[in-house]
Amino acid sequence: MAHAKNHDYHILPPSIWPFVGSVSAFLMLFGMVIWMNHGSAERGTPFVGLIGLLGVLYTMYAWWSHVVHEANTGDHTPVVRIGLRYGFIMFIMSEAMFFAAWFWTFFKHRMYPMGPMSPIQDGVWPPAGIELFDPWHLPIINTLILLCSGAAATWAHHALVHDNNNRRDIKNGLILAVALGVMFSFFQVYEYAHAGFGFAGNIYGATFFMATGFHGFHVLIGSIFLLICLIRVYKGHFTPEAHIGFEAAAWYWHFVDVVWLFLFAAVYVWGAG
Repeated sequence: MAHAKNHDYHILPPSIWPFVGSVSAFLMLFGMVIWMNHGSAERGTPFVGLIGLLGVLYTMYAWWSHVVHEANTGDHTPVVRIGLRYGFIMFIMSEAMFFAAWFWTFFKHRMYPMGPMSPIQDGVWPPAGIELFDPWHLPIINTLILLCSGAAATWAHHALVHDNNNRRDIKNGLILAVALGVMFSFFQVYEYAHAGFGFAGNIYGATFFMATGFHGFHVLIGSIFLLICLIRVYKGHFTPEAHIGFEAAAWYWHFVDVVWLFLFAAVYVWGAG
């Protein structure tokens, strides 16, 4: 019997969530492509895409709730936790390759900007009429905010593992990490609202908003990830020996920090010309 806990492996019962998640993801992609593929005069409502999105969100909630239940019932043995760690490391590696694509296109256009005479003669960078952000004003403040949030998450993780499961410091560290993550997102939205360029019509705006926008989406996901960990701490979850969910959230948050450092150095500083 798998639940007899007489071995180090966890045998998963049949689950409908992989199938539901796949169908929902297909509906979301198909519906949004159909919606965006028409001109504004013919555009309908993104009804199918929104149904798919709701299905994906509910699948995430239900499926991960099962994973949390498995952890609380002792199914995540040391061997299983090793597999979960490897899986999450591979996920972060795939995310790094995702951001590498945006860095690659930004580097290309920064070093060889397109112009009327391309490819015979390169254009100018930044494109004419583009008013760039000063990296040493709001962007550097946002950088410090995100780094402080990562330090707070590390503080909470240290309190759990190396400070005799200090629940007060775990809670305080996670509260601070989430609050700073939300503050970063607020300042990012404020920056977008005051941008001197748009997404369409120029390669700088397109690459800037794609790179920083997807990072902002990851900050939102990471903030939710840490908030879930905070709720679980209040429920009495996690021990110094078994805290793979908390560990995954901390790894993800530090990954977000590192990506932002590269974005700040490459896009805001070096990319300013």
